[in-house]
Amino acid sequence: MLTALFTAAAVRALRQGVLTRTRACRSRVDHLLHAAMALAMAVMPWSWGRALPELPQSVFFAAAALWFPLTAVNRGQERQLSATARRLPYAVGMAAMTWMSYRAAGHSHQTMAEGVPTAHQAMHLSHSMGQSKADSVVTGVLALYLLTCSLRSLTRGMPALRAATETADDSTSLKSACNRFWDGATAMGTVVMLLMPH
Repeated sequence: MLTALFTAAAVRALRQGVLTRTRACRSRVDHLLHAAMALAMAVMPWSWGRALPELPQSVFFAAAALWFPLTAVNRGQERQLSATARRLPYAVGMAAMTWMSYRAAGHSHQTMAEGVPTAHQAMHLSHSMGQSKADSVVTGVLALYLLTCSLRSLTRGMPALRAATETADDSTSLKSACNRFWDGATAMGTVVMLLMPH
C-alpha cells in the first residue's frame, strides 16, 4: 500500500516537475525533489530497497531539507516568515527521510558490530540504550509534526464541502483540494514509515 501511494506521488511530482512548462525554476526543483523522495520511500519497505546506499541518501535529503526554507524568498520580513512557514512541512518531510536513512545506516553498522568482544559489551549496551532514547525522541517529534500537517491538509477543506459541490466547475479550488490531498497523504505515509520497524 505504501509503495502504491509513494509511486503515484512520485509519478505526479515528476509530471509536474518535467512536463509543465509554465513552472518557475524553484517550483520545478521542488517537484523533482518530491519525486526523488517518493521513489526512495516507495522502495524502502522492501528488502531489496534497503540495498540502496544510506550515506548518499542522507546527504541528498539533508540538502533537500535545507533547500525548502532557504529558497523561501519574498520581499518584506512578514512575507518572508509566512513563505518559510509554508515550506516548512516539506523541509520536515525531507528531514524525516534523512533521519530514516541515517537510522538504516546505524542499524547496518550495529548488525556488523554484533560480534564485539565480551569486555566491550557493557559499554556498547549502555551507549545503545542512550542512543535509542534519543532516536525515539527525534522520531516522535518528526512523526507528530508530520501527522499534524497531514491532518491539517486532509481536513482543511471539509467545512466548505457543501459550497464546493455547488461550484464544482471551479478548477482552481479543485486543484487546491488535489494538492492538499497529496500533501496530506504523503505526510501520513511518511509518518507510517517513520514508525515502522526497518
